[in-house]
Amino acid sequence: MPAFDDDEIRATYARYVATRERIQRGELPWSSLAGFFTEDAVFIDPAWGRVEGREAMVRFFDESMAGLDGWTFPEEWTMVDGNRVVSHWWNRLPGTDDEGRPLQTPGVSILRYAGDGRFDYEFDLLNMAEVHEVMGRSDWRPGPDLNVPPAEPVRDITPPDRRPR
Repeated sequence: MPAFDDDEIRATYARYVATRERIQRGELPWSSLAGFFTEDAVFIDPAWGRVEGREAMVRFFDESMAGLDGWTFPEEWTMVDGNRVVSHWWNRLPGTDDEGRPLQTPGVSILRYAGDGRFDYEFDLLNMAEVHEVMGRSDWRPGPDLNVPPAEPVRDITPPDRRPR
């Protein structure tokens, strides 16, 4: 896989985050994020597991985020290393704790840039037990359209093969 310019990678990721922020404000559907991925991209979600291909990601984004009204995902920091983006962000629920701090848990994403303004891989990491604990401390309740992740998600985290053939 060729090496891409850091500025190109950072600009693409900045557009990705800006799109996510528009989604959080209700301006776009979650499936809008799929446009940032190649046709054969792989997305790894900690609850839903492996999702392969942009078309499947369109369905996944809308299905997995349904009912999570009011949740936001603010960025803490981002770094670029080669074609990889590593991002630390917050999984923030509505409300605050007794001391006025946001109800949130940390998340990390590892993405691989494939050129032309698209990623071919995203691996999201977060502690689902901690997410459930924070949900229990929150007044937030899931919306009626909340979907449950699969009982046995595919846990293969292998990125797409980009070696020349």
